[in-house]
Order: sequence, then C-alpha cells, then structure tokens
Amino acid sequence: MIVIAGPCVIEDEVLVNEIADELKRQLGGLPVEFFFKASFDKANRTSIHGFRGPGLKNGLKILSDIKQRTGFRVLTDFHTVEQAEPVAEVADCIQVPAFLCRQTDMIVAAAEAAIKHGRKLNVKKGQFLAPWDVKNIIEKVSAVQTASQKPARPIGEWLYITERGSSFGYNSLVVDMTSFQTIQAYGVPVIFDATHSVQMPGAGPGGKSTGGRREYIEPLAKAAIAAGADGIFMECHPRPEEAKSDGPNAFYLQHVGGFVRQLQSISELIHKQEEI
Repeated sequence: MIVIAGPCVIEDEVLVNEIADELKRQLGGLPVEFFFKASFDKANRTSIHGFRGPGLKNGLKILSDIKQRTGFRVLTDFHTVEQAEPVAEVADCIQVPAFLCRQTDMIVAAAEAAIKHGRKLNVKKGQFLAPWDVKNIIEKVSAVQTASQKPARPIGEWLYITERGSSFGYNSLVVDMTSFQTIQAYGVPVIFDATHSVQMPGAGPGGKSTGGRREYIEPLAKAAIAAGADGIFMECHPRPEEAKSDGPNAFYLQHVGGFVRQLQSISELIHKQEEI
C-alpha cells in the first residue's frame, strides 16, 4: 500500500522534523511504500494573508536534510514550470497540485523532470474533473515519455493519480467510490486523498481560510481502500488546531500508525476475497 503523509506545509524546521521523527517511529517496519510529504509553498491560499511556507530554496534544503537523516523518500508539490527541475533534484516524487492538473505545461515539465531524474510523479486530480477525464493527463505524460526516447519505464510504475472527490460548489467535496477502478483502468495506481476530501474551501472564519470535517477522514479512507484504492494520502499535524494551513482537515499525528495498520487490514481482507 502506498502511504503519503506529513504536514500540509513546512511551518518551521523544528516542527517538520518533529513530525518526520514521529512518523518514522510509528511507521517503521510496516510493509508500505512510504513518502514523507510537506510543501515548501502553498501558492493557492484562500487569503492574501495566509501562511505560505519557507519558499523553494529553504524548503528543498529542509526536505533534503530530512531525507538524508531519516532515510525517507520525500514528496513535494511545485507551482510553476521553472520549479519542476530543482524539485526533481531533491524529491523522490514530484506532485502537480489539483488546481494545475489540466495545465499542459505543468504536466509536461513534471513528466520531463521525473523521467530525467528517475523520479515518481503524483498528479492530484482536480475536483472539477470527472474520473474518466484523467485519461487526458495520462496521455500527456505518455507523450512526454515517448518523446524522451529513453528506456521506458511502465507508466504504472512511476505515475500516480490522487483522487480527492468532486466539488458541487458548496464548500464540500463528494467522493465517488467508483472512480478508483475507473482511473485504474488506464493502467495507473490511484491514491485516495483522505484529508483534502473533507476540506470545506473558504468555510473558515470570515471566508478567509479553509474549513474541514476531520470526523469523516476515517470512514472515507476505509471505504476507499475497500473500493480498491492503491494507497492513501493524508496530511497530519501534532496540533491541528494550531496548524498554519489546513488544520481543520488534518489528521492527528499520534494516530497515523494505528490508522495505517487498520487500512492495511482492510486491504488484505479485500485482496483475499474472490470477485463475484
């Protein structure tokens, strides 16, 4: 099972290392494909006053240090075409944010950087896309791989699609559990974004920040794994009430290991059963 976990944003170096150390303690030895996730910049904050992070240079330095110290593979997102190359030099998996998943230049830059450096690529499906529209993202990535003329890795080995639900315009998202098999039919693993799926964009105080319904993370994640998702994406924080970004939908750090074990049990049970 693929597990992507970590804080929404690098708030400061001490905190992000605290989170990395705790995840290493909880997840050490588990048979999962783990990536430590943290953003160096939150470029799509609701308010102009929202905390964004340390920026590209300092953020990548912090992630590189965590990678060397813990042995974790790291994942982070990028927001402009020019950032793809420096991000791929550090991150084991580079991520295209949901709101940029239809930007052809972003997809091309991400795929080129991932191929050049032997990285993985995670594209977050925008909440404005139907599951079957993901085929266009996959075709763009495949076209870049063909044009690279490098020995081709099977696309299912290095491209992930992350599902977070669809927006109906009322500060909430709805997750279609059939989307996992729909997207998998295109030959790529699908990860369920358990924390952004319970976001309520603009629903924070005064409409200046994102709200969320943390209580629905567990049932949705369990349902997604039972429905065939290949992995889980979850942002976590030791004190979500104090988080500088996406606190209302962050999972409590101290419970990540136990929750991942529950999801593993569900996955193992489902895979043991014969399809009717």
